[in-house]
Amino acid sequence: MTIGKGKYDDLCTTVREQTQAGAAFVIVLNGNKGSGFSAQFDESMVGPAGMVVVARSLREVAAEIEADIARAGL
Repeated sequence: MTIGKGKYDDLCTTVREQTQAGAAFVIVLNGNKGSGFSAQFDESMVGPAGMVVVARSLREVAAEIEADIARAGL
């Protein structure tokens, strides 16, 4: 699936290919190209069901981060 090339897409490609992963995500805060996000899926490896799992996992990670922030009183 191709939506569009982001500023960290080349880095995300490197991560996905070197790990032989079906999906890879790169989130950069204040990097040398600024902040950005890149996600890639190899549909032949992940499939539509895998993309659903990824979306749910990202929501869970976000909820955990928000809970940690609340516990820290930030």
